[in-house]
Amino acid sequence: MLHLRVHPDNPQPRLISQAVERIRAGDVVVYPTDAAYAIGCQIGNKSAMERIAQIRGLGPKHQYAILCCDLSDIATYAKVDNAMYRLLKNNTPAVTTFILPATSEVPRRLMHPKKKTIGLRIPNNPVCQMLLKELGEPLLTSTLILPGQTDPLDDPYDIEMQLGKRIDVFIDSGLGTLSTTSIVDLSGDHPEVIRRGVGDVSAFE
Repeated sequence: MLHLRVHPDNPQPRLISQAVERIRAGDVVVYPTDAAYAIGCQIGNKSAMERIAQIRGLGPKHQYAILCCDLSDIATYAKVDNAMYRLLKNNTPAVTTFILPATSEVPRRLMHPKKKTIGLRIPNNPVCQMLLKELGEPLLTSTLILPGQTDPLDDPYDIEMQLGKRIDVFIDSGLGTLSTTSIVDLSGDHPEVIRRGVGDVSAFE
């Protein structure tokens, strides 16, 4: 495992570039977000996604989310009308995942099997933002919660001890949080708050 210790507010570009190179090669990465640590890979890499599912103990019907750098990514992967775009523009970046109708750019295995939706998020975290900008594409993402646990791993020591032999890259920015994202479903006629986490959802109620 490549262990990269980065500054949480001013991440070192050289280290982020190393992580990006490994992600492009198909590796599985653990990285900090504006909520808890997350585990991710390229959205088109099926084998890396299957490894994440195995690490997290996720079933075949689990709906993953895509971590985007900005709204230009969201327009590529989700069907968004003008009103919805304005709503998202006024409420991102945020610690909130938005459920939106997926476009054909989204691999079928990442969509909700019946609703054909995808979870999309724009994080407000310097490490995450630099990683996404350097990568030049979104990341498949999932909160780092292991089977049998209810809280995400937040201690770099625990992450290294428990996952050091199962992941390829660990972007370590220090002690994380146990925070969870809010989830808002925008795929229907009216916004629906699915989960209340750290993200402010008052605009959708």
